[in-house]
Amino acid sequence: MTALAPHLTAYLREHLPRERAVSPHTVKTYANCFVLLVRFAADRLKRRPTDLEVEDLGTDLILAFLDHIEAQRGSSVRTRNG
Repeated sequence: MTALAPHLTAYLREHLPRERAVSPHTVKTYANCFVLLVRFAADRLKRRPTDLEVEDLGTDLILAFLDHIEAQRGSSVRTRNG
């Protein structure tokens, strides 16, 4: 299994700012979204966030997360995908 945290860290600290040249604001927005996803996944899977693995983030979990942010946070499909 593959630990999730190092991949998220590399994506936020290296890939987005260096390879994609996105703004610090965009990196922060992505980071906030990942915090929500990790908390949701940890709760759903009954694990600590630090114990999550890349393989835990399957299609069903991601779709459930998207439904969750629409229902619980009032985000529309357009907002969550924007």
